[in-house]
Amino acid sequence: MATVLAFTSPALGHLFPMTPLLLELHARGHRVHLRTLGSQVGAMRALGLEASALDPRALEIVHPDWEAKDPVGALKLAVRTFTQRADVDAPDFQSALDEVAPDLVIVDITAWGALAVAERWGGPWVTHSPFTPPITSKGTPPFGPGLRPIPGPIGRLRDALVRPLVMGAAERTLRPGINAVRERIGVPPVHGADDFFRRCDLMLVTTSEPFEYAHPDWAPQVQMIGANAWEPPQALPAWLDEITDPIVLVTTSSEFQDDGLLVRTALEALRDEPVHVVATMPAGVDATIKVPANATLVEFVPHGPVLDRAVVAVTHGGMGATQKALARGIPVCVVPFGRDQLEVARRAEVSGSGTRLPAKKLNAERLRAKVKEAMTLTSGAQRVKAGYAVAGGAPAGADAVEGLLKKGAPA
Repeated sequence: MATVLAFTSPALGHLFPMTPLLLELHARGHRVHLRTLGSQVGAMRALGLEASALDPRALEIVHPDWEAKDPVGALKLAVRTFTQRADVDAPDFQSALDEVAPDLVIVDITAWGALAVAERWGGPWVTHSPFTPPITSKGTPPFGPGLRPIPGPIGRLRDALVRPLVMGAAERTLRPGINAVRERIGVPPVHGADDFFRRCDLMLVTTSEPFEYAHPDWAPQVQMIGANAWEPPQALPAWLDEITDPIVLVTTSSEFQDDGLLVRTALEALRDEPVHVVATMPAGVDATIKVPANATLVEFVPHGPVLDRAVVAVTHGGMGATQKALARGIPVCVVPFGRDQLEVARRAEVSGSGTRLPAKKLNAERLRAKVKEAMTLTSGAQRVKAGYAVAGGAPAGADAVEGLLKKGAPA
């Protein structure tokens, strides 16, 4: 059996989608060591994994994407954040390599310094992406603004014109910073997103068709394995059993992005509807929000048991929260605030599994209408659920990892 070293960025939304894969590898007899958020080390050890804490300096570099005025600005801020973190996660990952001496490594796609160190290391190397990676694909719009795919020559022309404006701006920001990091680590410079992200031996992406667009030109290096929705075991609160009305789950980001307006608007929009709203604010509850009688506002509650009784989920567009609902066949209403959320919202709309409401247009009346429309899209959500199952989930990911182990490091 092999020794596997996994390394995440400092975000629960990146740890939790990777956890089923690591547990599957552990169940198959592999030694799995995980370096992740210090707050989660105990929980991961309780699951049977070896675990150690990330350098806490990585948590001090906050992703300020809520400051962006547009998608291009948001991409630039993301590039700046991940480049700054690279100087912390590169030596952190190297220390883990030295301590664990793995046969294979799995590195989070946003740990850019660790990715460069994995490349220098030269052994079998897997990139794990909990969101659609920003790499090109024929017939797919450029990543970022959430454009609707347009088939045929018109779509190809639009994408060719827009791509330099979107990805080009981010790549011009990326190259100087990340190449400076790469030079210090001793690996070649990169020229763009594809050049950077496709250097791994294998990329596992936690989504699949029909929620995700078709990407036949990604194979075999990039493999979509389904939603991989996971959350830590936790006792359910007593108040959940007291709710008798259909539930609407409202989620905000676990990493602060100033999206509390979504909860405030949802409570207002649905206060007179025959539902019970369960709203979670894991980045911190806003104590000024007035909670109506048909709602419960908490910092965190396990989403799974709530979704088992839900008729719709209203999400900020985080891939984890959105796909957790769809993996149960629950339709979504997505209100994107930034990051990859514009892309997630558009995919919900295009796949027929949910509705989309831009944050700039968010008000109670519009949200109420979009939530009611989403409630009619259960058949689309069920199609997405079936697509996730076909993709194979953690077992398919583990099969791919073991295939890479058998093949060994490339020449």
